[in-house]
Amino acid sequence: MSWQQYVDEHLMCEIDDGQQHHLTSAAIIGHDGTVWAQSDAFPQFTPAEITGIMNDLAEPGSLAPTGLFLGGVKYMVIQGESGAVIRGKKGSGGVTVKKTNMALIIGIYDEPLTPGQCNMIVEKLGDYLIEQAL
Repeated sequence: MSWQQYVDEHLMCEIDDGQQHHLTSAAIIGHDGTVWAQSDAFPQFTPAEITGIMNDLAEPGSLAPTGLFLGGVKYMVIQGESGAVIRGKKGSGGVTVKKTNMALIIGIYDEPLTPGQCNMIVEKLGDYLIEQAL
């Protein structure tokens, strides 16, 4: 399966709620900031933003004072899983970042999707890729 298929078929899939809800955008990005695959609406990010995410995964809590930036948008960092997951909130939406062995799985959502639904989508694919040693 190609990386783009993971984005299209697993991250941007419809939620099983009968309402045709899905993430606003999603991407799979290498630890070095290289885009492996992304949805059409995924924001143009800077290398410094990915470096900030990687630094927070290495030293959890480093983004809390400044916020998580992605595509110039600032997200307030909320609870995550130390060294594995970063979750951010902005207004009625937010972002979930899951670290795998080789990549970052990133999902961005807005209402009516809930934070829990975004977390489930992103972290489920991340866990699968970790099991595959990816």
